[in-house]
Amino acid sequence: MSVKVFIDGSSGTTGLRIADRLAQRPEIELLSISAEGRKDVNERAKVINSADLAFLCLPDAASKEVMPLLRPDVKVLDTSTAFRTDAAWDYGFPELAGQKEKIQKSYRVAVPGCYASGFISIARPLVELDLAPADYPFSCTGISGYSGGGKKMIAEYESLNRPAHSKLDAPKSYGLGLAHKHLPEMQKISGLAHTPMFVPVVCDYYCGMQVLVPLDLTLAGSTAEQVAEGIAAYYKDAATVKVHALNEALPENGLYSNAMAGTDRMELYMTVNAEGDQMMLVSVFDNLGKGSSGAAVQCMNLMLGLEETEGLE
Repeated sequence: MSVKVFIDGSSGTTGLRIADRLAQRPEIELLSISAEGRKDVNERAKVINSADLAFLCLPDAASKEVMPLLRPDVKVLDTSTAFRTDAAWDYGFPELAGQKEKIQKSYRVAVPGCYASGFISIARPLVELDLAPADYPFSCTGISGYSGGGKKMIAEYESLNRPAHSKLDAPKSYGLGLAHKHLPEMQKISGLAHTPMFVPVVCDYYCGMQVLVPLDLTLAGSTAEQVAEGIAAYYKDAATVKVHALNEALPENGLYSNAMAGTDRMELYMTVNAEGDQMMLVSVFDNLGKGSSGAAVQCMNLMLGLEETEGLE
């Protein structure tokens, strides 16, 4: 039996990667729409309403525009920031406690942001397991390939007219006004009392991401061993998240941000200093995989009652 699926916004980076994954699956029937129809919200809604499930790979405004026109029994996965903190939507991170069951029963799932996925994978279990208080002063740094910036940034980095030596050769920090669009979900889904401090950095490589979260163990009121054991237990049954042992030897004495590029998995690393009072927790994954399209397909599988990791790398 085939399942009818429509990708609204299939020409964008996320939509294209979802389409590529689903094109190889015989149980999925991908619905199409004309180029003109894509410009008409009513035509888009008509196709979505004929589907069993739809992905919205659109800007926030376009997602909000079409939602009131949809049948309540059409399952929808939205990849924008429009609904990630909306109580009527379920958050698409199945590895969080109790979240897989919610997604399986849901008709409205908001796919997490890429940077948010990395931060929440660390901060949520710390707070949920009382390894750090909700009012702990969390901060993080995220490092991403340029594909995370979408078509415009990809074109800039890959332009044939790019000078041999240019500013694009060097990492660029941004969001320094501390108002990044992922912050609301980072705070809410992690259960934090305060908005975390977050600095994103884009670098000259296509895809892959790492998010680094420092932890002052004295302020957190935990030991490194408690943190490591807690996070390992939290994700022990996770389908796509692997937790490395505390102070495990790092490959090449460090972590490359593109180490998980091309996969839909996430790996967590934890290190502690010699004094035992400071930790660094790092989430490594592909911003286009577990950070977007891979997470969306994983949630689709759960919503349709299919094998959770079907079609994932």
